[in-house]
Amino acid sequence: MNPPARPKVALIAGPTASGKSALAIALARRSGGTVINADSAQVYAELRLLSARPSPEEEAQAPHRLFGHVAGTEDYSAARWAGEARAEIAAAHERGSLPILAGGTGMYIRTLLDGIAPVPEIDPAIRAEVRALPVAESYRQLVQADPEAAKRLNPADTTRVGRALEVVRSTGRTLAGWQDERVGGIADAIDLVPLILLPDRAWLAERCDRRLSAMFDDGAIEEVEDLLQRSDIPANAPVRRAIGVAEIAAFLEGSLDRDEALERAQAATRQYAKRQYTWLRNQPPAEWPRTDSTDISKQADHFARFL
Repeated sequence: MNPPARPKVALIAGPTASGKSALAIALARRSGGTVINADSAQVYAELRLLSARPSPEEEAQAPHRLFGHVAGTEDYSAARWAGEARAEIAAAHERGSLPILAGGTGMYIRTLLDGIAPVPEIDPAIRAEVRALPVAESYRQLVQADPEAAKRLNPADTTRVGRALEVVRSTGRTLAGWQDERVGGIADAIDLVPLILLPDRAWLAERCDRRLSAMFDDGAIEEVEDLLQRSDIPANAPVRRAIGVAEIAAFLEGSLDRDEALERAQAATRQYAKRQYTWLRNQPPAEWPRTDSTDISKQADHFARFL
């Protein structure tokens, strides 16, 4: 007797501004699917514009889940997202709807598919000490405590450097050591149909610039102004570290003019897209299809062959 068919899950991954949302909506409309966010910035309620969340008009075209559902005051993690994503995938299957994961956050995707490292709760005092450190000092300490992690991480990546340091200081084991014991992944329980969007780099850079310019015109400055006035959101909260927040804050404080703030936000976005592009080109399994096409119809046709 053949084993029962595993339920299908579509995955659309790609760097920022590569067209994931448009393809996800097109696929959802074609297949009766549900779009599930896999982007770490788009979970936050406060940054619809600056995180490039789908607009209300776009969300009305198909069911959307895990977009803007987290308050900036909350601690949020890849583990929590993976748990919520598993629940949304199961709910979509129960309704007879195709779950369509769309996003470019590699840590989210890996945690969902491969599982989470069973790291114990971090000592709150150690976490507070680490978060209070400048990132350069955190990295210096990480070089001493976990040199292999330090080699892998960008010295300016506040979140990941801090995470690696707090884990080794709190548990006495490296994060990589814990990650060797991952549990809870769903890769073996589903039939994953992935597509990675890797468009021409020049096209992507120009699209990043145009989108940032439109964001500035359409209300991102006011969005950040509202965020900065929120005394209940800690200064080191992830939502305050979203790309564009610091640049707009500098404009609002008067240390940059509007054009300078825009140019710096555009440069930061291009660098982020470049890092995502490199990760998605090299880290996911080689058998996952990659495409440089920007034609939504052709991209959607890829899924039609497997769904």
